[in-house]
Amino acid sequence: MRFYYAHRFPEAGVRGSFRTLEHSTKEIMKLDTLKKLYVEELRDIYNAENQLIKALPKMAKGASSAELKQAFEDHLEQTKEHVERLDEIFGRLGEKPNGKTCKAMKGLIEEGSEMLEEDGEESVIDAGLIGAAQRVEHYEIAAYGTVRTFANLLGEEEAADLLQQTLDEEGETDKHLSELAEEVVNQEALAGDEEEEEATTTSSRRR
Repeated sequence: MRFYYAHRFPEAGVRGSFRTLEHSTKEIMKLDTLKKLYVEELRDIYNAENQLIKALPKMAKGASSAELKQAFEDHLEQTKEHVERLDEIFGRLGEKPNGKTCKAMKGLIEEGSEMLEEDGEESVIDAGLIGAAQRVEHYEIAAYGTVRTFANLLGEEEAADLLQQTLDEEGETDKHLSELAEEVVNQEALAGDEEEEEATTTSSRRR
């Protein structure tokens, strides 16, 4: 019946075949146990971290603040260590880390890339980059918190310890970015706003 339908309506038949293939592909991994969900979530984070490894050098290059540039470079090295920990966890599980794309991280990185393409005051661009970086950190904190909980529930104590180490480091990075925003970058951006406002006020008086 399917062949006849495709013969009568070739385009619809092809689309139907693709839908059938897509549906069957999604059913390959049935999340019927917590351990399977745990492994899938680990794969999601693994892909997210590797996406971030590619993105951080671009963010460091686009930052004008020396402190922010250093923060991105430091987090790059830290992220590589996070990937090594995940590799260790996958090794203990006897599972492969690849096979999944983290769409959430992909979207967050795309937003950060848009900021790099903006034309404007350097300190304001830096403030935008910090915002993009912190959204990434908040996602990672949530993701690592979830898999750490799963690891504890499954009795994977060594994995839980490794995940907690990473979770603590992500929290410290987020805190450091907040400090940079408050003490350096946002103050410089605010100074630019004040200068612009003063110039506008002066120009209005002259008129």
